[in-house]
Amino acid sequence: MSNVQSSSYETYGPDGTDWQPAYGAEAQSYGVHEDTYRPAYEDLRDHPDPASTPAGPVDGRGVSRRSARRRRVPDRSAPLRRLVPQALVVAFLAGGTSAFVAKDKAIELTVDGRPRTLHTFADDVTELLADEGVAFGAHDVVAPAPGTALSSGDEVAVRYGRPVALTLDGHRRRVWTTARTVDGALQQLGVRAEGAYVSTSRSQRIGRQGLELDVRTERAVTIMADGRTRTIRTNAATVGEAVEQAGVTLRGEDTTSVAGASFPRDGQTVTVLRVTGSKEVREEPIPFWVRRTEDPSLFRGTEVVERAGHPGTRRVTYALRTVNGVKQRPRLLRTEVVREPQDQIVKVGTKPVPTSAQEAEGLNWPGLAACESGGRPDAVDSSGTYGGLYQFDTYTWQSLGGQGRPQDAPAAEQTLRAKKLYVQRGASPWPHCGARLHS
Repeated sequence: MSNVQSSSYETYGPDGTDWQPAYGAEAQSYGVHEDTYRPAYEDLRDHPDPASTPAGPVDGRGVSRRSARRRRVPDRSAPLRRLVPQALVVAFLAGGTSAFVAKDKAIELTVDGRPRTLHTFADDVTELLADEGVAFGAHDVVAPAPGTALSSGDEVAVRYGRPVALTLDGHRRRVWTTARTVDGALQQLGVRAEGAYVSTSRSQRIGRQGLELDVRTERAVTIMADGRTRTIRTNAATVGEAVEQAGVTLRGEDTTSVAGASFPRDGQTVTVLRVTGSKEVREEPIPFWVRRTEDPSLFRGTEVVERAGHPGTRRVTYALRTVNGVKQRPRLLRTEVVREPQDQIVKVGTKPVPTSAQEAEGLNWPGLAACESGGRPDAVDSSGTYGGLYQFDTYTWQSLGGQGRPQDAPAAEQTLRAKKLYVQRGASPWPHCGARLHS
């Protein structure tokens, strides 16, 4: 088979008119195509003006052959010059479109539970949220984390934190949660909600401003009363409420081992105390005070009662209680003074004691004897221990130089021995009657 073929395509002239099919034209080789958009000056070159043709034999076949040769060998450089810029533009547009498509990402953004799909050129999560005007703080949750690179098809979620003033089993604290309902917050905070008391509906939505929430979880409390033990599960706010839920009634002065207003703890045991009470009034003495004053006229060691003291009286009221049948220590309720006590005034001597019996001559010895023994030299007390005018005991009497018993000695000797005793010890041997020596 020949390597040439005839063209069956229609051709158009420079003026746009249809040319006749070129079936009768001379065959052309593969790969040589005529530029049908040749400029006008090239057409003039292919069809010269006869007037400008050099002299010589000219016929129709010669012109036809030259024209055919010019058509068979077209100028290839002009079409290439026009195709190269067009190809560059197409390549540039194709590359830019590919880059544009590659940068664009389809992202599903969920902000506080509200999802939406958007297209973005952001490179990471931080840039995306900034472009969308989504601000977040320390208590908010962003997933994936800020700064994470984005790819088309990714999902980004922002959950805002909400402050909750939580009172859990009596302990108040401030917490943050990203849950949008009370029930979700309880789950997120790990609060055991089964059987618990919740101060608001669990389906209550939590706004960005937060809310106050009181939760009391269910606890096991043991109540001991009237010889019986009852263990209940309760979410009561006070021990008193738990006791009531156990079916125990407090009457009169009854109380509990734990303060009734306190919060009941899990595993706690509360004992009910049955109390009966009465009052008792007693009169008690008020002791008097002794006031001592110095007296330079009395010998040192001598004390004289100038005014006797008298105790007072007070009326005291006590509360008597019996707890579960056991008597308790009386409790003082009030005190009332019935009679004020009277102080005792005592004079204390500061005068130097005589150094000899002669210096004791001026004292009232008869007065002392009258007080001690009624002035009888042979007087003996009921116990038989003391005898004589001045009621000596035998040991003291003999230490002063006496012989035998004092009540057997003459009255003058007894007075001499008494003076010697006074020189040694002052009036102290006669605590009750010694003051008579100076009267």
